Amino acid sequence: MAKFTGTVRKNDLEGGFLELETDEGDVYRLSGAKPAVGARVRVTGKVESGGFGIHMSGPAIEVEKLEVL
Repeated sequence: MAKFTGTVRKNDLEGGFLELETDEGDVYRLSGAKPAVGARVRVTGKVESGGFGIHMSGPAIEVEKLEVL
């Protein structure tokens, strides 16, 4: 499992979804968690590779664990 630290933000594209903007500047769609927008979090999970989604965003993280910092 990979770990990512960053800030949760809402993307209004395609009806809206939550993203994690990491401290390194990478952006991932969050799958399987609903943290508060603006929260600083540490996410442990698996980056989904391949496939298609309606969100037209970057890769998704299938969240196993989420810690609010």
